[in-house]
Amino acid sequence: MKFVDEALITVEAGKGGAGCLSFRREKYIPKGGPDGGDGGHGGSVILMADENLNTLIDYRFQPRYRADNGRPGAGRNKTGAGGSDLVLKVPVGTAIYNDETNTLVGEVVADGDVMTVAGGGRGGLGNTRFKSSTNRAPRRTTPGTPGEAYKLRLELRLLADVGLVGLPNAGKSTLISQLSAAKPKIADYPFTTLVPQLGVVSLAPHRNFVIADIPGLISGAAEGAGLGTRFLKHLTRTRILLHLVDVAPVDEKDPVEVVETIADELEQFSPSLAARERWLILNKVDLVNADERDAFIDALKEAFNWPHPVHVISGVTGDGCELLAYNLMTRLEELAIERREDPDVEAAERAWLEQMAEEAHERIAELREVRRAQRKGIDLEPEGDDDDDDDEHEMEVIVVRD
Repeated sequence: MKFVDEALITVEAGKGGAGCLSFRREKYIPKGGPDGGDGGHGGSVILMADENLNTLIDYRFQPRYRADNGRPGAGRNKTGAGGSDLVLKVPVGTAIYNDETNTLVGEVVADGDVMTVAGGGRGGLGNTRFKSSTNRAPRRTTPGTPGEAYKLRLELRLLADVGLVGLPNAGKSTLISQLSAAKPKIADYPFTTLVPQLGVVSLAPHRNFVIADIPGLISGAAEGAGLGTRFLKHLTRTRILLHLVDVAPVDEKDPVEVVETIADELEQFSPSLAARERWLILNKVDLVNADERDAFIDALKEAFNWPHPVHVISGVTGDGCELLAYNLMTRLEELAIERREDPDVEAAERAWLEQMAEEAHERIAELREVRRAQRKGIDLEPEGDDDDDDDEHEMEVIVVRD
C-alpha cells in the first residue's frame, strides 16, 4: 500500500427537502385546514479520526463525496425524513484546509475526534407553518436550502513526541530500530528511507514516547530538492528534535558544516520548527579509532558549542542509545508537567504548534505552485523533486510496540 499524506477532495452536504402544500380531506370534516409537513434536513459530511488508518490513499481514488438529501414533507403534518450524515474516516493527525481560500478548517488529533466539514441544508416549511387567524388556508411553502459544498485539502501530519533530522545515511533508521521495535529498511546508501517511519519507545509501564524518522535532508531541500522537505511537516507536532550527525562520513565532510546545512534548511522551511528544542546526536562513533575517540569527540563538542544536550552514540552497537532514550523520556515528562501546571506555558505551546503548522503549510503550498508552473511551462518535473500527486512509494510507516 502506498503512503499518501495529502489528498484533494470535494464534499457536498445534502439539501433540505421541500415543505408540503396539503389540506386535510376527511369525511365529515369539510374544513380540515392545512396539514402540509416540513421537509427533512439534509445530511452533513463529517470527518472522524480513526487510529487504525495511517494513509489518505483511499481519497485519491474517490475524491468526491456527497451526503443524502432530506426528503420532502407530506400531508397529515408528516415531516420528511432527514438525510443520513456521511462519515469519512481519516488518520489521526489529519488537518483540513479549504483549498480555495487556503485556510485551516480544523484538525482531528485524537481517535474518535469528529469535525463537520459541510453542513446539511435545512428542510423547507410546509403550509401548516403559515396558518393564522386571518389566513386559514395558506398556500405558501418554502423549499429546502442547499447543503454546503467545499473543495478540501487533507494533510496528514503524523503524531510523534520526538523527530529525527539529518543528512541521508546519517543513521536515523538504525537509531529508531535500536530504540523501538520498528524494523525500517536499512542499507549503506543514501535515501534508503523514502517515507516516514514511526516507532514507540517503551521504557517501563506508562513510560513511552513516539519517535518519527523522515527521509534525509540535502542542501537545497527548502527549494524542493530531495525528499525530506515534503515530509518535514510530519515533525511540526514533535516536542524535541534529534539532529543526527555522522562523525565518520565516507565522503569526509566536516560535521560542523553538515549541521549548519541542515539548520539552514530547517530555517528556510519553518523558522518556528528550526527554533524547536534540538538535541545533537553524534552517531557512528564506533567507526572512530578507539585511541583517538575521546579527543575527537571533545573537539567536535567544542566546535559545535551546542546550546542543548549532546549525546554520543553508535546506532549499530547500541552504545549510548539507552541513556539517550531515558534522557528523552525524562525531558518529555518535564515538559508535560510544565504544560499541565502553567496555563501560560500551555497557551504558548499551542501557539507555537499552530505557527509551525501554518509555516509548513504555506511553504509546501509555495513549492506546489512552483512545480505546477514549471510543468505548465516545460512539462517537466523539477529536477530532484517528486510530485506529491504522483507518489508511488510503498507503505513503510510502522507503529509498533515492544
